[in-house]
Amino acid sequence: MHSHDLQPWQHDHTFSQDKRRPGESRTLIVIAITAVMMVVELVAGVVYGSMALLADGLHMGSHAVALSITAFAYIYARRNAYNSDFSFGTGKVNALGGFTGAILLAVFALFMAVESITRLVYPVEIVFNQAILVAVIGLVVNGASVFILGVHDHHHDDHSHGHDDHADHHHHDHHHGHHHNDHGHEHTHDHHHHHDHNLKSAYLHVMADALTSVLAIIALLAGKYFGLVWMDPVMGIIGAILVASWSYGLMRSTSSVLLDRQAPDRIRRQIHDLIEADDDSRITDLHVWSIGPSIYSAQIALVAHKPLSPAEYKAMIPDSLGLVHVAVEVHVCSDDRSK
Repeated sequence: MHSHDLQPWQHDHTFSQDKRRPGESRTLIVIAITAVMMVVELVAGVVYGSMALLADGLHMGSHAVALSITAFAYIYARRNAYNSDFSFGTGKVNALGGFTGAILLAVFALFMAVESITRLVYPVEIVFNQAILVAVIGLVVNGASVFILGVHDHHHDDHSHGHDDHADHHHHDHHHGHHHNDHGHEHTHDHHHHHDHNLKSAYLHVMADALTSVLAIIALLAGKYFGLVWMDPVMGIIGAILVASWSYGLMRSTSSVLLDRQAPDRIRRQIHDLIEADDDSRITDLHVWSIGPSIYSAQIALVAHKPLSPAEYKAMIPDSLGLVHVAVEVHVCSDDRSK
């Protein structure tokens, strides 16, 4: 058999990762805004001798770095989409970018907490008018960044902890499921942008900045007009707790993808219901895991008295489940009852 005869049974493993995702352009715009604001604040801080402006400028710089990691993840995944060294494509680069962002958020939260506790114990003199101006400017810039990133749905599916340990090592029919049309991979589930962990990371970074600005404005106004100077570090601690919780949530969802945790229960239940509907076939082992934003790979082992072909079983699974790479292993049940 010649290699060209195998083409109908072969496909690439890009799974849309070669396409430019909406989050990439948005992130680059936000990086540009953040970088310009950083330069303006640093220059103004030097010219006017303002430590508050210098501090906020450096803070903007740290988030520009974090957002740059997000942009790099998008570009790297896209440019390496056809690299055969990646077994299931570059979809997990998205989760890796999000996980890195989550770690940076945790560091940011820790820094906020330590600095706030230090200031609570050792209060420093605050130049209220200047500090309020910086906080308002920061809020406007970060508010614009939140709008540009435009993530309205930050829900992430909880992944089941269950995992079958008994793997069957018999003959494996590695069929790729051609009921997904050859071009279908290029538009599968792209509308599920809430699974874009990389974009969520960028969003949470600008949200953390915006939250910091809001809490700072409240605390500074309370200090200026009511003498409640302690409000400033207390608001910093509250902000640190909120940012830490965001970091934990993002770290949890991205690590599920990176560690090949099983896909959501609803997807696995549907696969069971669809394949076992004929009352003869029974799934003995099922592994479904994420290989990119809203796309999954699956390994299905099943047994039946009169089994269908792997292609027929795979045709039972609709495109809507987002399975783009499926391997089916079929066994014939040979107990006494079949005789």
